[in-house]
Amino acid sequence: MRSSGKSWLLLTGCVVFYVIYLLFGALVFSTIERPMEEKLLQELEVLKQEFLNESCASPASLERLLVKALAASRSGVSVLGNSSSPSNWDLASSMFFANTLVTTVGYGNTTPLSATGKAFSIVYALIGVPFTMLVLTVCVQKLLYPLVIAPIGLLHRLGMRLRPATLVHFLLLMLLVILGFFVAPAAIFSTLEVSWSFLDGIYFCFISLCTIGLGDFVPATQLWHKYRQLYQIGIMVYLFMGLMMMYLLLRTLHKMADLHGLTTFLQLPRCEESDQDEDREPIVETERDAVAPYPGEKTTSEALDPGSQSSYNTINKD
Repeated sequence: MRSSGKSWLLLTGCVVFYVIYLLFGALVFSTIERPMEEKLLQELEVLKQEFLNESCASPASLERLLVKALAASRSGVSVLGNSSSPSNWDLASSMFFANTLVTTVGYGNTTPLSATGKAFSIVYALIGVPFTMLVLTVCVQKLLYPLVIAPIGLLHRLGMRLRPATLVHFLLLMLLVILGFFVAPAAIFSTLEVSWSFLDGIYFCFISLCTIGLGDFVPATQLWHKYRQLYQIGIMVYLFMGLMMMYLLLRTLHKMADLHGLTTFLQLPRCEESDQDEDREPIVETERDAVAPYPGEKTTSEALDPGSQSSYNTINKD
């Protein structure tokens, strides 16, 4: 019970520190980039007024305005009167940018304008990307028992053989991920984003959770969003949870491939072997000792053996 409490404390600490890291990045990005954005908007306004005040606009003045406007647009700054927001570098928008940076989603609709901001992005991502992967790993390891091992054990106790049980469980888990992190969010996005269809929402979810991040569809960029900052925070939570579930799904697929002999056939490393060090000293303790073991699973005392951590192999394969 004490080890379980420590594991939850470690998990909570990792998540809290992750949020603090995002806030730190948001503050730095906002401090560096917001003055640069305001300066660029002022320069664009001057060029626009000069162009409008000319009695006969010359091609050279039009070209200067267009070049400046296109350069600003590539960094997410718009010269239009109906710009999506007063600033792309307020605290919430900066935190959203920091989140897409460390999760490697990187939509690219907003980019640093200054050399200082670009340099800080490199350092921030250099630390933030592996730390994000660590936090996701901790969360997935904590979810591995209740969402993978326990359901398979239940199916096995109901009389299903282990290999069919793992296949049925994987299909159910994949269905849960599709409904909970693709279909339902797509319906919400297509409702909140006026110009998005349901297919656009599915497309955005897939591009985001696969960390492709093309940037052709980015939510929370419309002027009418009354709670835009809250909306952005909700998207950040969705991205983190979605990436966590995608990682869990991949881990489950790898373990199922091990059990069915696919990794051996393709001469790929087994999931148990690749996680050997992690299994010997888990980042967070699983809760397997707090519940009854599966049929054929080793006892608690036997679980002290490094090779007897929770996995498909702990379930009797009859």
